[in-house]
Amino acid sequence: MTAGFDSVLNGARILPVLTVPDPATAGPLADALAAGGAQCAEVTFRTPDAEQVLQAMAAHGGLTVGAGTVVTTEQAERAVDAGAAFVVSPGYDEEVVARCRALGVPVVPGVATATELIRALRAGLDTVKLFPAEPLGGLRTLRALAAPFPGMRFVPTGGIDASRLPSYLTDPAVLAVGGSWMATPAHLERGEYAEIRRLTAEAVERSTP
Repeated sequence: MTAGFDSVLNGARILPVLTVPDPATAGPLADALAAGGAQCAEVTFRTPDAEQVLQAMAAHGGLTVGAGTVVTTEQAERAVDAGAAFVVSPGYDEEVVARCRALGVPVVPGVATATELIRALRAGLDTVKLFPAEPLGGLRTLRALAAPFPGMRFVPTGGIDASRLPSYLTDPAVLAVGGSWMATPAHLERGEYAEIRRLTAEAVERSTP
């Protein structure tokens, strides 16, 4: 039986969402995130070398690393081969969900409507990604969607920054919050690992009761 996403998070409520153009930055990035207190990270499949980045960060040992922006079963297979401990998708696709479950990794599909939430329930899932959270209406929309589905947990992602983080984390339907503000491509391009560490530590502190 596939473990749930909550067991992967192991209590963490912050999920850095990473777009990493240069695999050479993967090691220093993992160091900075771990030093800031992050326990998990999501490497998006938005760059040609995403697999290499994922593999390097997974080998770091200080983080539980998964793959994001996975939209095909082939990407899911490549991600798991590269060491992904979980898979996140921007939308709901039955084939991706089924393949991840067959591969034995937790999958967190993106939803934006009640219809997609019903499909997730029918598939036996208990955690989904609300995406893009802020453009959809933020916490107000999340609460409206969560009300008819009391057993579902949400990982809102998309447009969330440090200032909006605390309000999301106070909602009982929110399992964790994903965000890219802690480690942007611009930070990586400039080699600002100390800033990545600082922003991560700040986010982790805000997420701790």
